[in-house]
Amino acid sequence: MTQTRLLENEELKIQVSDDGAELCSVYDKKRKREALWTADPKVWARHAPVLFPFVGKVNGGFYTYEGKQYPMGQHGFARDSKFECVEEGTDFVTHRLVSDEESRKVYPFDFVLEITHKIRKNCVTVEWKVENPGKKTLYFSIGGHPGFCVTRQEGCRLFFDGQDSLERVSINLDAAAVDAEHPEVLKLEDGTYPVDAHTFDKDALIFDHGQVKKVGLADCDGTKLVTLVCPDALSVGIWAPAGGKAPFICLEPWIGRCDNMGFQGELKDKFDEQSLEPGKSFRTAYEILIGE
Repeated sequence: MTQTRLLENEELKIQVSDDGAELCSVYDKKRKREALWTADPKVWARHAPVLFPFVGKVNGGFYTYEGKQYPMGQHGFARDSKFECVEEGTDFVTHRLVSDEESRKVYPFDFVLEITHKIRKNCVTVEWKVENPGKKTLYFSIGGHPGFCVTRQEGCRLFFDGQDSLERVSINLDAAAVDAEHPEVLKLEDGTYPVDAHTFDKDALIFDHGQVKKVGLADCDGTKLVTLVCPDALSVGIWAPAGGKAPFICLEPWIGRCDNMGFQGELKDKFDEQSLEPGKSFRTAYEILIGE
């Protein structure tokens, strides 16, 4: 049976599952509403999966490390792994995932991944820590994929902190890879972008090169729902199922992402792939601000 950990203050009540260390509920007590997507399996059966050690898909369903090919599914394996809850307090909980014999069959590295969720007022902070206890360089990507409830997609607005335009790259749906050679300019209206029924026809909106450090989401009636603050994100993805019918939108901070079209190189040469030397650790965090 899946166990969840409850954190609560005067504004929020959140739950984090031991399965995948996944945030699975963010209840806004002031507005009496669930802010996080409910993981309806008929639409999308996840809430806020952690993407590790890969973000997105790898070309052909495999990647190459030191000349050997390894199979890997979309977004890696952490989201489907059982984490150990290693520490809990009144306002935080920390989960840990450690490499083992099974993980090394598809990902030949030693690693320790710790995920900490914290609450303060209307803010949920998600911290990631990756450690390399091994004897060789660790290569990885990591990302968040939280979905947020909306009344309906069409008419929602995305807020980009006063920017005039952004460069967006698209996923080639046939190749399941990013067409980085043909970016598009996304024009904004006073720093905002309207969502319509066709916004996600080409899969996610992807913004590379650290363009987006903060993005807000307003419902179709103009109500501010949530703001994602991700100062360390190298890319940000914004996604919902194509067709405009799903009542949620995902705001996704990424460090590393899926392959560019035609990439067949070594793991270390993937787009924005991270490297961690033996004995070193990597830390970063992002924030979810509810109701603003």
